[in-house]
Amino acid sequence: MILTTFSASGWQSWHVSRKPLIRERMPVLIDDDLRFEDDDGTQRPVVAVNRWLQELPVSGAPAERTWRVYADVLRSWMEFLDEVGVGVFGRRQELRSALSAYAGYRLCSGPLGARWEPSTWNLHTNVLGGFYRWALAEGHAAAEPFTYATARRVAEGVVREYRRNLAKVRAPKPHTTIKYLEAEFVRLFVRALGGLRPDGVADESFQGRYLGRNAAMGELVAASGLRRREFTHLLVYEVPGLPARRSDVPVLFPVGHGVAKGAKQRTSWIDYDVLARVHDYINLERAAAAHGSGWRPLTGEPLVVTEPDWEGGRINGVRRAWRTLTAAERLRLVASEGGSCLLAVQADGSPFVD
Repeated sequence: MILTTFSASGWQSWHVSRKPLIRERMPVLIDDDLRFEDDDGTQRPVVAVNRWLQELPVSGAPAERTWRVYADVLRSWMEFLDEVGVGVFGRRQELRSALSAYAGYRLCSGPLGARWEPSTWNLHTNVLGGFYRWALAEGHAAAEPFTYATARRVAEGVVREYRRNLAKVRAPKPHTTIKYLEAEFVRLFVRALGGLRPDGVADESFQGRYLGRNAAMGELVAASGLRRREFTHLLVYEVPGLPARRSDVPVLFPVGHGVAKGAKQRTSWIDYDVLARVHDYINLERAAAAHGSGWRPLTGEPLVVTEPDWEGGRINGVRRAWRTLTAAERLRLVASEGGSCLLAVQADGSPFVD
């Protein structure tokens, strides 16, 4: 089974009456023979699967990565069903037998590379359970492979009932879900990025480039806790201003919903000294790299920024807030004085993205 992503580019040549109502970058599953229906015109289950995926943005799953994970879950399940000769919308007993074999394959008896941790198996059962509930409600399926039990739990002094999927397995609970780097390791890491030895003295044998940028960005990420997506698409204008006086109180660091996880705006913090070094990079190394740069995005129309401030700026003449910009739009922003508007840029003013 093929997993690809949808793009409406060039839709005018597809002989359709209007632009397809499908989100950009939406995962699409296609059978290996590139067909969505059989010879008699009967639609294949993959059509219903794709419809379910298309509804994810308005069904509590707005993040693009989540769509991809859910599509991978459905692809794995459908490929296994095809191997054992059971239809996606088959009879309940067949589906339950296939689910039992699938659990054995993924948890204990399958090849080592195909086995999953209990947490991964539980994720897959959650996704498949949601899909089959939708399929039953929409009339695509007559049965599902899962059995549920009613359980109760107390939340904030209120007893609530919920359905528990009996196919889930018990997974050990971690002592903590957050892993912190030791301060000494962070200090060593930042010094290495800046071409320094562990004692803080310049390493004459170091042959790296962009030392100021790398050290400042490494310290920024470690101090603020920005996620990879958030840092990659952070604009230079969104860096908090440096307070007039040094303070031991951390500085607020807002993160716009356009790049935050789950499209939920949040606020982090950053130490004054770290923020000061980031501003040194902005005013020196970054300014030299971006000024007069002729960089333009490789794909899409350039979005030229004028009159920028901390809240927003004019983009191609129209005032917009930074927090409303998507990740793809941020990659196309061009400063009026030259170069990308992203915080981390290369020597030619182009964005530094992984």
